[in-house]
Parts: sequence; structure tokens; C-alpha cells
Amino acid sequence: MDTMFCQKVTKMTARTLTSEQIHQFHEDGYLVIPKLFDEDEMGLLLKVAKQDQQRASDSYGRKDAEGGVSKLWLSSSLGDDMYSAIARCRRVVGAVSDVLGEEVVHFHHKMMQKEPYVGGAWEWHQDYGYWYEREGFLFPDMASCLIAVDRATRDNGCLQVIRGSHKVGRIDHGQSGDQASADLERVDELLKLQELVYVELEAGDAVVFHGNTLHRSDQNRSANPRWSLICCYATRSNHAFKKTDHLHLDVIDVLDDKQIGSIGRKQLESIEASAGGT
Repeated sequence: MDTMFCQKVTKMTARTLTSEQIHQFHEDGYLVIPKLFDEDEMGLLLKVAKQDQQRASDSYGRKDAEGGVSKLWLSSSLGDDMYSAIARCRRVVGAVSDVLGEEVVHFHHKMMQKEPYVGGAWEWHQDYGYWYEREGFLFPDMASCLIAVDRATRDNGCLQVIRGSHKVGRIDHGQSGDQASADLERVDELLKLQELVYVELEAGDAVVFHGNTLHRSDQNRSANPRWSLICCYATRSNHAFKKTDHLHLDVIDVLDDKQIGSIGRKQLESIEASAGGT
């Protein structure tokens, strides 16, 4: 099925979030969900990610305005690995569907790697600022779920958001280092009116934020890494007209949450077996 041209789907799965949580998302442009994943799941994910040499070779850097570099890898396809299992699990897909009010499709998922002392900043931007230009999405009906793989604090460059900034609509973006950056004159004016929030998270906590929510992060100048898995989605009725190489918009076969651990353990065993054979 070509998901870029499908009709709007109104059938929804059982709600994952409460009405109060959904209201908060629409007011603030983001929603923190504590303990969306447990310590065992995040410990396993971190072990898989640290030992995954294929993903390590796929990682690339993005310079901030001061030349600091943050590493990440990105996948636009859902596979049989633990990263994909999280991107299609019921607790994540359900939460994003709830806040957007419609069935969602998978856009991409990525692992952000801010290493101690060297992890670069991310400039103020809206995700839709990227996706409007690059993929040509016509509507901002998109959201991301950031999952803290390890602890995120001010010291190691946690996510920052401007509360309610999604309500201003899409802001023009320019270039800053290797990154797209929102019009800082407009951002500065908005910061006089709206609250700047440092989204500090424990491992396993998550934050869902709207495609137009302005966000950034500082460089990691601490001794602690900050890794996060970000899963990005669009509503199924959204339309992207620029056919880039990585635009697939997979319809999601939603996975039972209990399968995440078994998929992760299987992947880790495969990674360790491959490493032992070299």
C-alpha cells in the first residue's frame, strides 16, 4: 500500500494515554511519560547498541554552531531488531496515535549518541522544519517519542523545549553548522513569553513532542554519556510529495510489548556470536 496517498483512517486502537495526558500534550506541545520502559529493557537496549558494530559504522556526526559534534544513526525501515521492536511496540505507537488522534505510520527511528565531554549541541529547531523542506510533508501532523536510554540531565545536554511553541506554526529555518536552525529572532521573542523547560529524564522515561515544538539541547560537558532512541511518526493521512530515498512511511504491525525483551536478547546473542567468530 502506498501510505503517502492513502485516505484518512479513523479506526483507533484502545487508548494508551488518559484524557488528561492528551490534553496536556495539546496545551504544551510535549508530554513526559515516566517509566515507559523498565531498567531491564533499557539495560538490554544499551548493551545491544554499544556492541552493534553495524550501527556503529552507520553513525555520522552533525556539527553545531560552535563545531561540537553529536553522533547518530538513522533507519527509515522497520526490521527484526530491538530498535524496530520499540518503534512498533504498543506502548509507543499507542501513545503517539493518542496525541495525534489518528493511526500513525513509521517515518524513521534514530539513536542519538552524546558522548562525554564531546557530544555537540542541537540548535533550536522544529522537526517539521526539516521534514517540511526535505520530504515535503504538507501537514505538521507528526510527532516523535524520545526514549532516554540512559539518564538525561542538564549537565549531559538533555532535551530543552519551549512550552506551547507548537501553537506558533512552522517557523522558517536556516543553516547553523551542519544543522537546520529556526529563525533565532523569532525564537528569542517567543522565549520572552513562553517557558523554557529542561526535560530531565531517567533511563526508560520518554517524552512525546509535536513536530512543531521548538527544541534544542546543549553540548555534553559532563563525564556521563546521553544516548536516546527517537522514534518519529506521521499520521497515516499525511501527504509527503518529495520521494526521497529513505521515505517509506511503513504501516505499523503493532508489536506486543512483551516481545521487546526476547527480540533484544536474540539480537544480542547474534551480535556476540558474530564478534566471537571474527
